[in-house]
Amino acid sequence: MTAGTTILLPLHISMASPLLHLNPHHLLPRLRRPISGRLLLNIRFKPLSATAASPEASQTPPPKPPSHGPSLRRVGHPSPSHPPEGLLSLARTFDLAALRVPAAACAPLERRLRGHLLNWPRVRNIARQPNDEGHGLLPSPSGSSSSSALPPTAVARREKLAREFNARGFVEFPILAKMSRPAARTRRENKGTRSCNRETKHEKDKVYVVEVPRQGGEDDDDEWKGLVGEEGFGKGAWRGEPTRLLLLDESYAKRSLDELPEAIKVVLENEAKQCGSSAYELVQCQLTLFYDYWPMNEVLEALLPEGMIIPAGFETVGHIAHLNLRDEHLPYKTLIAQVVLDKNKPKIQTVVNKTDAIQNDYRTMKLEVLAGCDSLVTTVIESGLRFKVDLATVYWNSRLATERQRLVNSVFQNSDVVCDVFSGVGPIAISAAKKVKYVYANDLNPTAVEYLERNIVLNKLERKIEVFNMDARRFVAAMYSSQHVHPVTQLVMNLPKDAAEFLA
Repeated sequence: MTAGTTILLPLHISMASPLLHLNPHHLLPRLRRPISGRLLLNIRFKPLSATAASPEASQTPPPKPPSHGPSLRRVGHPSPSHPPEGLLSLARTFDLAALRVPAAACAPLERRLRGHLLNWPRVRNIARQPNDEGHGLLPSPSGSSSSSALPPTAVARREKLAREFNARGFVEFPILAKMSRPAARTRRENKGTRSCNRETKHEKDKVYVVEVPRQGGEDDDDEWKGLVGEEGFGKGAWRGEPTRLLLLDESYAKRSLDELPEAIKVVLENEAKQCGSSAYELVQCQLTLFYDYWPMNEVLEALLPEGMIIPAGFETVGHIAHLNLRDEHLPYKTLIAQVVLDKNKPKIQTVVNKTDAIQNDYRTMKLEVLAGCDSLVTTVIESGLRFKVDLATVYWNSRLATERQRLVNSVFQNSDVVCDVFSGVGPIAISAAKKVKYVYANDLNPTAVEYLERNIVLNKLERKIEVFNMDARRFVAAMYSSQHVHPVTQLVMNLPKDAAEFLA
């Protein structure tokens, strides 16, 4: 070897050293300004109990999860209208209180009532109902008639709007298109679902839904209880006015209007004075969170036996999720794979598990497809480069991407000639070719060499990389026994434990 050649070998890093070093000066915030007076700290010490080993102490229940926010461990109640079949059984329904407000006043009220609203992740504080556009929202009072009232039937309303249709079109009549007769296929699909007033989507396609349950057997006057505002309890308060629901904090559920905080009442009164004639209604609603709402870790914690370690991490190779399951996880491997696939779509389309350690010269792994499509051929994008990979026949490790990028940015120079002894499909060789002068790439696996040549063409680096398919010892000897146009200055050997033996 020449004197100017640098050999890069993989190092074994010992994990005996602590993973985190804390500076004691960083534990407390620094006071940037001098503070006059004294800073008194009142610290109370709780005496230790001598009965910690008693049987009563050993049966202490585990700490409860925080009361704020949704959690599968702190459920409201299972949704009665959704069958508990498989993963769909994770649908949970929570009882909430909401303010029905005019749509025009919804945004200002949301800003002013932010601290009293639900504020749950992925759930909007503003909810809409199928009939909240104002037309036909509430039944007209019996015995009262108005010349401006809409006709009683949908056909009569459509004919009236058609006669009054002008150049403004749907701006003047926004519900004209909605009142058009649907197609026969749509009517067949919606048949039988109008009574429950729900969407026809499958439960797994939803994240959440807000519903206002109807109380059967009540008079029309009961629907107007709780209305406040300048118009009082007038039955024409919501006639023809679009409305929205502002979801209040879960602590306000099943409360009456008088039991709400004074801050909410003051905001509503001020808004009523500024906007003129308006009305606000306190309603009880139900928020149903479906399977798609819950994160992967929480779903696995609810499905797997109590006390089992949750497999939260996996390696991503293109559209493939590579799991390394423990022996205790194997009876539930199909369930775990399905949850990983559902929670990472559309990026993840296949979930595999390594069934055995690497024991062959080609460093290929035995993988079992647990969920998704069966193809293990994928495309990996790393540092702006594209690599075709077949996990069934070649070796790839996405966790070494940071180390590969460090070599290219910090070790290799523009004038270097790199010799990659165990190149595989070319993650180091192709990345280095974008920067260095020339690259010699070699691998013993003929399938890996085939994919290496494809990736070179795919990244348009045919003129800067020369490919070899031979044993590593013969390749190193050939590189330094013959005179090449480009003398080697950097030698990369990405093979743990045995890399130094190939230099003998």
